[in-house]
This record gives sequence, structure tokens and C-alpha cells, in this order.
Amino acid sequence: MSLSRRLLLLSAASVLPVRGFAAEPILAGVSGPLTGPNAQYGAQWKRGFDLALDEINGAGGVNGRPLAYSFEDSQSDPRQSVAIAQKFVADPHVIIELGDFSSPASMAASPIYQRGKLVQFGFTNSHPDFTKGGDYMWSNSTNQAEEQPKLAEYAIRALGLQRPAVLHLNTDWGRTSKDAFAKAAAELGAPVVATEAYLPTDQDFRPSLVRVRDAKPDSLVLLSYYADAALLVRQARDLGLKQVLVGSTSIYSPKFIELGGPAANGVFCMTSFFPGETRPEVQKFVTDFRAKYGSDPDTFCAGSYDTMVLFAALARQFGPTREGMHDGLAKIQDVPSVIYGKVRFNPETRRVQAANYKYLVVADNAFTIWGGSKPERPGL
Repeated sequence: MSLSRRLLLLSAASVLPVRGFAAEPILAGVSGPLTGPNAQYGAQWKRGFDLALDEINGAGGVNGRPLAYSFEDSQSDPRQSVAIAQKFVADPHVIIELGDFSSPASMAASPIYQRGKLVQFGFTNSHPDFTKGGDYMWSNSTNQAEEQPKLAEYAIRALGLQRPAVLHLNTDWGRTSKDAFAKAAAELGAPVVATEAYLPTDQDFRPSLVRVRDAKPDSLVLLSYYADAALLVRQARDLGLKQVLVGSTSIYSPKFIELGGPAANGVFCMTSFFPGETRPEVQKFVTDFRAKYGSDPDTFCAGSYDTMVLFAALARQFGPTREGMHDGLAKIQDVPSVIYGKVRFNPETRRVQAANYKYLVVADNAFTIWGGSKPERPGL
């Protein structure tokens, strides 16, 4: 039996009935990490997806059909995301793809989705070039060209830091983020004094931290994910480094505090979503999330929830087809969003409008809204 035939049979078998519905589900394919170092992000995605599906399917679905998703574990590895893309494109049941988690994993698969005319919706893909891969690449994520200047403003204007050093993932995302931060910091009069790149698999950051320390920075800016950021802050404090620690939005996860322990206290970061925000739609989402899971949602839960709500709106307004997804994204307006309030897309950039960032600091083992006081800087 040919590979394509086997893929079609496997995909068809994955389209299972949804309880309470006789009609076939409207299916999204999800490519993301369920195992490996980024598994927590995939777990948070599922929580947001499932809460949205409770509401959508509980209200009758879309024209009597339930929404569903098929989640393929990529470990956010570009090689696996490419194989998953081939599977989803070959499956006629899949009308939109959601993911992958990291921009490098998504961008490796983009040519396959573009050729297959299947929308690749990278809802956590912040690399500025992600949506430049073709007219089938769309995103409701913030992007680093927008985020890093905001992070520089937080670090330099709000916190009063003047000699930042940057530690960043040695990936396309990390390098792009570093360049954007360094450019913005220099324009604000506080050029970066040192940079250190590290691989996603690295565990011992002490040599990099010692090299950065020798440049006498007043702050360490971590362009990281939560797991590596947690190791970085622990090892920095173990080495006696007293610099102010500032992280990108990607460290905002309960796992960062869990893994970082006491060293996470005092770390500053930004987020586009915070459960303490008073907007009614945010408070309803948080209340429902707590009732279902017994914990607070983070940005990744909110992003996946928003994305499933958008998927339902597209299917309802423009039809549950691949063409409906593609054409609808350029036309849809004012879709409810717990992150943005309302969502519409720029058809040229294929991204949403800018986010309203919140400034946070970790205090007493919890993320809290930054109150405006400037941190003490170490003597240099």
C-alpha cells in the first residue's frame, strides 16, 4: 500500500464522532509539543482548546456540526512538523492547521501548507517572517518586531536599566529577538553590553553567565522559553550574580516559577494576557477555566482558546472548508478575544493588531502586576 493511501486511511480513522452529535465533526489539525522539553506548552494549548469546545459544542456546534481537533505531537521539532504537515495536507477532513509552537518548526512546514492550500495558523508564531511564507500563513500572535521594542522600553524607560546583557536561544527566533531588542535598546540610549547564545538542549549556563558578568551589566535579559529561563535564573543566583533579571513574554508560565523556585522571585517580564485583568470577557474566561481545571490560565491557554473561537467563527460565517478558512481570514471582523478584545486581520501582513502589554514581576512565588518601583541595580 502506498504511503499516501496509508496516510488517508489513518487520517480518516482519526475523525471520530463527538458525543451528542450525529454529524461529522469540523476538524482542525494541531501540530505541537505534547512530549519533550516544550510539552507544557502543548498541555496548556489543550486546556484552552477544550474549554472553548465545551462552550461551542455545548451550544450546538456550528450549524449542527461539532468542532474537533486532531493533535499530532511534533515536540516542536522541524523534522516532525514537516511530516505532520504532509499528513494534514493529505487528509481532506482537516480544513485548517493550528501551530506549530515554535516559529522554526512552523516555518519549516510552511511550504507544504502553501502548496497544499491549507491554512497554517501559527497562533504562537512571533517570528516576523512567519506570515511572509505565503498567503496561507496567518497568525493572531504578537511578533518580535513589535514585542522586543516594548520589552526594551520596559527594561530601560520603566525599570531604569542602562547596561543590559542578553542571553538568547540560538535559534532563528532567538537571534531575531536579540537583534530587535538590541536595536531598540541602542535607540533608547542603553546599548547591549554583551550577548550570549545557547542551544535549546543546553543545561549548564555557567560559562555564559561568567562571560556576561565580566562585561559588568546591570541587567540580564532572557530571550528564552520557560524551562531554559528557569535554569538561567537559578544558575545566575547560584553564581552570586545580582543583576536585575528581565524575561520575554515566552517565560510567562506557571512552570517558570515551579522550575525556577526562589530564584524566580524578582524577575520582570511582559505578557499580552493576565488573569487579573478586569475586562468582563477576561474574568468570565478565568472563572470558567478555574472551574474546569482548578488553576489560572496563562497566555498560551488564552491564545488557544481565542484560536478555537476564531475557528468556529470562520466556519460559521464562511463555510467549513479549506477555501472558507483562507478567504474568511481576510474578511472576518470583530471576533471576540480574551487577549485583544476584538480581532480582525490585516490582509497584507496576515496578523492581528498590536497587543496591549502588561508589565509583571514575580513576587512571593507568583506573577503580579508591576507596581512602578524601580529595582536596585548592582554596583558596577
